[in-house]
Amino acid sequence: MSRVLRVVVAAAAVALVLTLPHWLSDAKAAEFARAGCFFIAILGLNLVTGYTGQISLGHGALMAMGAYTTAILTADHGFGDLWTIPLAGLVAMAAGFALGLPARRLSGLYLALATFAFAVAMPAILKRFSGLTGGSQGINLFDKALNRSTGALGHVHVLGRALATNDFLFYLTWGIGLVLAGAAWLLVRGRVGRAFRAVRDSEVAAASSGINTGFYKTLAFAISGFYAGVGGSLFVLVSNWFVSPSTFGFDKSLLLVVGAVVGGLGSLAGIALGALFIQFVPSWAANLSNAPGAPSVFFGAAIVLVMILLPVGLGGLLRKLTEPLTRRL
Repeated sequence: MSRVLRVVVAAAAVALVLTLPHWLSDAKAAEFARAGCFFIAILGLNLVTGYTGQISLGHGALMAMGAYTTAILTADHGFGDLWTIPLAGLVAMAAGFALGLPARRLSGLYLALATFAFAVAMPAILKRFSGLTGGSQGINLFDKALNRSTGALGHVHVLGRALATNDFLFYLTWGIGLVLAGAAWLLVRGRVGRAFRAVRDSEVAAASSGINTGFYKTLAFAISGFYAGVGGSLFVLVSNWFVSPSTFGFDKSLLLVVGAVVGGLGSLAGIALGALFIQFVPSWAANLSNAPGAPSVFFGAAIVLVMILLPVGLGGLLRKLTEPLTRRL
């Protein structure tokens, strides 16, 4: 993609984020804000799986680390909720680093099972430390930190303008998402990104070229943990300032993988479409039928249909649509 086209795409994305809330209802703005949280988390997952080739099924648990960091610091330690967002990212980054340590020895299905075990164990761990996490009841910031929850008491004032709470959360999630997407784009275009792709293509060839494969695999997990932690922190704010162990079951990790695959592994442009897919398609499937299990069947059928028609994901479709313009430029 040419430099001119990249600038045009980036400007269009910013313009869309700035104007979209004017066309959305309050409820839809909240749903798009939740999709923004998924977008950030999938960006991190894409760095691990799409660019480094390491299968991770534990990113829902990393989101939980970020979410509980925000909830605990806000409810019990007097922090404003917005100030906890980078701290949540750092805590999840440390957890991602620890999760990435097995990647130095494991790969393929073995690594996938190790990360999946982390996702399965996370709800039980959160319930076990009930004095810190609130146990099965979770943490409700409305009860414990109403005055420190931005927007909970009404409109949010930004640059002299009053924004509805859900509009503010939309701008917050997607604004942070665009910044982190830009950071990810710079990362994958540099030396680190080249090392990630070398590890993905062939660990043996990468090691023979002098690349420390264990270091870069662990680094990828740590960076993706930061992204997941930020997404989890924002998810608390979007989800009515409430978090519980059931919020981050193992199905959350699988949902993020679906978003990454549907968006297109190794594609930053398609990740936003993947996030919108996992946010809105399940709701659409639930509206088709109220029969038990029917929404899951429709959602699964939608995933299969997308994979059959677009085996390289929605990001691949975007590349095909822009290819004539890219070739001309």
